Amino acid sequence: MYDNFTAVDCWSKKRVHCVYQALIVAISTRHADAVDIKFLVDGRQVWVALPHPAWVEYNRRTGKMITDPLAVEIAGHYLKTALESGEGVGREIYSLNVRETLNHLNAVVSEGESESIA
Repeated sequence: MYDNFTAVDCWSKKRVHCVYQALIVAISTRHADAVDIKFLVDGRQVWVALPHPAWVEYNRRTGKMITDPLAVEIAGHYLKTALESGEGVGREIYSLNVRETLNHLNAVVSEGESESIA
C-alpha cells in the first residue's frame, strides 16, 4: 500500500511518485530515539522519523508489536497525508510524535481491514 504510491502535491497539483527505500534505527546515525524511514519522492530523499516510544505504547495498549513492514506503512501513510495536505513542502525530514504515529498506525490498520472485507 504505502511502500510504493503516488500522491497529488497540494500546492503544485503535480502527481509525485513515492517509493520506500530504507529503514534505519536513528540512534546509530543521528543519536535519536527513533526509526528513520527513507522514501524517494520523485527521486528526492525524504525521511519520516517514528519515535521508539510509539512501539512501547502500542505494545502496552494492544499486546501487539509494530513490525518493520508496518512501520513503513505508517510512515508512507503519513507522507502521503503530508503531501496532499500541503504540509510536505520541500522538507527533508518529518518527525512524528507518539500520538501522530499511533494515529497513522490506526488509519493503516483500518484501511487494511476495509480492504480485506471488500
